[in-house]
Amino acid sequence: MIHLPEAFCERMRGLLGDQYGEFIASYDRDRVQGLRLNGLKTAGPESSPRDLARKIEQEAGFELQPIPWVRDGFYYREEDRPGKHPYHEAGAYYIQEPSAMAVVELMDPVPGDRVLDLCAAPGGKTTHIASRLKGKGFLLSNEIHPARAKILSQNVERMGVQNAVVTNEAPERLAPRFPEFFDKIVVDAPCSGEGMFRKDPQAADQWSPDHVAMCAARQGDILDQAAGMLKPGGRMVYSTCTFAPEENEGTVLHFLERHPDFEVEAVEGYEGFDCGKPRWAGVDPETEPGGQLARTFRIFPHRLEGEGHYMAVLKKKGEAPETAEFWAGPRMAVRKQMELLKDFADFCRENLAEAEWLADQDSYVLFGDQLYLTPREMPEMAGLKVVRPGLHLGTLKKNRFEPSHALALALRPEQARISLRLKPQEGPVLRYLKGETLDLNSLEGGLTSNGAGKGWVLVCAGDYSLGWAKLTGQIFKNHYPKGLRWV
Repeated sequence: MIHLPEAFCERMRGLLGDQYGEFIASYDRDRVQGLRLNGLKTAGPESSPRDLARKIEQEAGFELQPIPWVRDGFYYREEDRPGKHPYHEAGAYYIQEPSAMAVVELMDPVPGDRVLDLCAAPGGKTTHIASRLKGKGFLLSNEIHPARAKILSQNVERMGVQNAVVTNEAPERLAPRFPEFFDKIVVDAPCSGEGMFRKDPQAADQWSPDHVAMCAARQGDILDQAAGMLKPGGRMVYSTCTFAPEENEGTVLHFLERHPDFEVEAVEGYEGFDCGKPRWAGVDPETEPGGQLARTFRIFPHRLEGEGHYMAVLKKKGEAPETAEFWAGPRMAVRKQMELLKDFADFCRENLAEAEWLADQDSYVLFGDQLYLTPREMPEMAGLKVVRPGLHLGTLKKNRFEPSHALALALRPEQARISLRLKPQEGPVLRYLKGETLDLNSLEGGLTSNGAGKGWVLVCAGDYSLGWAKLTGQIFKNHYPKGLRWV
């Protein structure tokens, strides 16, 4: 039994009234667990999320049930352990708490949008946004803590995201650089984490009313910075994983008082998220001026199968401006140094069946000997802490180009001249993930060669790319990164 702070219980009793008993009883139940299919890897022109889930069920042996409020989200059983499956390493899905998936559903990003995920680690919402952008548009994914920014960058890589830039900055450093730049913003704010008590009992031990107040003040500051980066007519989703009204309705109410150019947008189809429009600090959302707080959403664990979340969709008043070209400035003079890209061009011609990477040479950036493909709308980032300026293509070495693991994860099997499709739960794929050399003679099929008999091979778990190997004769030399190898 989780020990819940008495002050927390008293507040929840007042907030929920006759539903309090059901709420407390939810802590005696097992927590629910979910995964979200990666639309960048699993989407097919004629496949629904349910069809794709069935395919993964059959190939991985999972049992998946749809999460009602997200079209590509599914509950899984604890015994399935999807985090220990090759499909996880291939980025076929992202393990994410079910209620957290609602945030991007409410924001509804579409291909071509410019989107900011301001408090992005570990990357659940960023990778969800990226799957909806489908490689078109610009995604800035930011995290203020360096260690968490590194984890965020790793998840962006694993999910095969091409059009995201990862930064490690404070919101007040970003705001002057992106005035009214973004169509949509997510602020999944640092909070007191009350919705995580069942998942992490230590969070309950660290809870205090003072911590709630501190979080509420910090959330207001973050929202103020985000407000200036949103275009007129743009949409910002504010969310927390706490039940504290001071951090939820209170933060939104004070934000609206400071920013009369914003209003809470009514979003249809999510009525099951609220919980009787609970009162906050004497303010009844039904009678509050404009009734705006009644348009915000809550997920409670006794009402829905999720740990807990609060969400408000904030619309900036005014008309959205015409999208103008936003030239990013000089790209490290790559045009004047095309000889540096010759080895990369040779690699593409010899190893890729589709070499569309060569179509936009202004989007290449070279950091030392590391080559990146940056999003076309990436603005000048000089002076900012950029963890990942786009898709890492690989390393320019003397007279050769060595592709990155990120490039492998961003490719589909048919985009490589040689691909090796390994069955997802059998010995060869597990040996590959452990860093072992593979012998072609010991494999039963799976090798597809499009006019090439040697060179770089895209190794896949089923239909999903895992990494590189180098084929010489009958031997696949393993290039799976040492830091990722299974023990």
